[in-house]
Amino acid sequence: MSAGMAGKAELDAARLLLARMGISPADLVEAAAARPLAPTFAEYVPVVAGAVSAGTRRAYGSYWKRVVEHWGQRRIDEPTPSEIERLAEYVKTHVVARRNARGGRSAAEHLIAALRCLYRRAVADGLLSEADNPALKVAKPRRLPSTRRALADTRLAEINEVAAATGDDPALDSLLLRLHSETACRRGGALALRPVDLDPDQCLVLLREKGETVRWQPVSPTLMRYLQRHAEQRHTAETGPLFRYRSGQPITYRRYDHLWVRIGEHLPWVHAQQISTHWLRQTTLTWVERNRLRRRPLVRRSFRQRR
Repeated sequence: MSAGMAGKAELDAARLLLARMGISPADLVEAAAARPLAPTFAEYVPVVAGAVSAGTRRAYGSYWKRVVEHWGQRRIDEPTPSEIERLAEYVKTHVVARRNARGGRSAAEHLIAALRCLYRRAVADGLLSEADNPALKVAKPRRLPSTRRALADTRLAEINEVAAATGDDPALDSLLLRLHSETACRRGGALALRPVDLDPDQCLVLLREKGETVRWQPVSPTLMRYLQRHAEQRHTAETGPLFRYRSGQPITYRRYDHLWVRIGEHLPWVHAQQISTHWLRQTTLTWVERNRLRRRPLVRRSFRQRR
């Protein structure tokens, strides 16, 4: 409610509250005037990018770049919620078409999330107040149900066969697929794996994944041997990324992109269903859950028998 619309009772109550707090209306005006001039997006995006984690930069970097392209010389306190919605719609309709594209909804969602991250940092830095955060006033697009599901054993075997028989480094690709199938790890967990993270005595690997989670994951003795052999043959330092090309360079996310494109060329159903590494995670987690549920009734029966 504005001062012009506020009644005498509301104004009297506000004055009384300020008086009890020892604050005068002039203090509020001076505090607002003392706030530093907000920086432009071109100035502030590098500040935010330097303060967040590597994973956050990877997730939001391209969207911050798009914001700078459109609003680089504008101050961060200038865009309105309506302008953010228009930019999200623009990004949605101009998204780069990928295998798993779903009409640009994910791009719009990530743009809004990237701006929320930026504005949270601006609030923390005292550049604007929480109430002035325009990104919080823009709703994210509703996320569609995932199309991922567990793969049948025969389908998983086909994928492994193609990976082992094609490409310029089938040994590397087969090892990657084996790791994901056994551990249900994400791509980031595999890329962060180091030789020092291998515990061959207990057949455990240390995985560092999304949200800075860390877990020791059991693997088969066979997988452990191949991981050690890969590190030895590719001359990987103990604290360096384990998975490498024959040249010794560490692999990146692009290796996964090329791998699934190649598999899709040999297996049309992989391309049609947009199969990706995350499907292997879904397959393994589904298998684990099914086995857990199968064992539960057996435990109950054995308990009754003991009674």
